[in-house]
Amino acid sequence: MFDRRSYAVKEHVGIMKLTDHYDIFDAESGAQLGFAREEISGLTTFLRLLINKKLMPTTVVIRESEAGPPVLTLHRGFSFLRSKVVVSDGAGNELGYFQSKLISIGGGFYVYNKAGEQSAEVKGDWKSWNFRFLSADGRELGVVSRKWGGMLKEMFTSADNYHIQLADDVPTGGALAALLLAAGLAIDIVFKESGN
Repeated sequence: MFDRRSYAVKEHVGIMKLTDHYDIFDAESGAQLGFAREEISGLTTFLRLLINKKLMPTTVVIRESEAGPPVLTLHRGFSFLRSKVVVSDGAGNELGYFQSKLISIGGGFYVYNKAGEQSAEVKGDWKSWNFRFLSADGRELGVVSRKWGGMLKEMFTSADNYHIQLADDVPTGGALAALLLAAGLAIDIVFKESGN
């Protein structure tokens, strides 16, 4: 799954949905590569009726097939001012984590490796539709762009579509490609999802 240069992520539309579902496609061929599903406990699901969803913990699991084993997992604990999203591979080994910025005009994350050292940054633009994934020295590694879904979809749902593109000089197949795909989902679960 992580051997592609570009991905399209489409969030499912639903009325009063308590969990999120995404389809992941190869942006060039349109072939479906996988599925991402939010997997939360029954208690958390119930509490989302009472408490803003952005504050509650969540786990998003990416699989190549609906019943297949996980290939990537994102976990966010309870959040108040700053969210931390831990990214793990299919075997449960931590690849790194995203820490949301305390003050940011367009939203964004600091990206840390599994040793806890800052290794990159995700910076949003002023309208929070385009995010750049930058190395520690400022080199662009990839971009995440939110796509306009049309007037009705934008007004009445929180479902978003994202295009994720790896920079030409970044190799595919490694942890960096997995983290960039995870960044697209983390942007949605931290910054874009509406409350209950």
